[in-house]
Amino acid sequence: MTKLPDFKQLNDRLINEPSDEPMLVIKTNLDPERITDENPYAKGKTNVSRTFASFFEGGKP
Repeated sequence: MTKLPDFKQLNDRLINEPSDEPMLVIKTNLDPERITDENPYAKGKTNVSRTFASFFEGGKP
């Protein structure tokens, strides 16, 4: 197994800080119908909390 280099030694990557600017997210007809479909945070669950659903549907918790 190859040992990974120290993170500070990596000079071939660009890591950007998160933006403070507003972000535009558009839902399209290609998006899944249910928020648990193809969502890596749901991991195949069919029942999720109200807060989780609200976050991914764009509403308030």
